[in-house]
Order: sequence, then structure tokens, then C-alpha cells
Amino acid sequence: MSYLGYVVAAYAVFIVVLLVDAAGSALRLRAARRVALLQQQRLDARRAATLTQATGELSR
Repeated sequence: MSYLGYVVAAYAVFIVVLLVDAAGSALRLRAARRVALLQQQRLDARRAATLTQATGELSR
């Protein structure tokens, strides 16, 4: 009576779950980085527009 098959199957399931978890985490991290980048770009554009308006008003 050998439990080798069950042990191998258990480790295989563990590895699959580990890989799926790692892939999900990588996708969430990628999405969060993209959101942060877009938010930073919007903030930079807003600052540049505000600076341009302020500079235009001071030059009159």
C-alpha cells in the first residue's frame, strides 16, 4: 500500500494553486501600477495647466 500517488497529486495541486495565486497577484499589481501611472499623468497635466494659467496671468 503506497501513498506515493497521493503525495505526488497533493504536491501537484499545491504547485498549481501557487502558480495561479502568483499569476493573479502579478495581474493585480500590473493593473494597480497602470492606474497609478494614469493618475500621476493626470496630476502632472493638471499642474502644468495650472502653471500655464498662473504664468499667463502674471505676464499681463
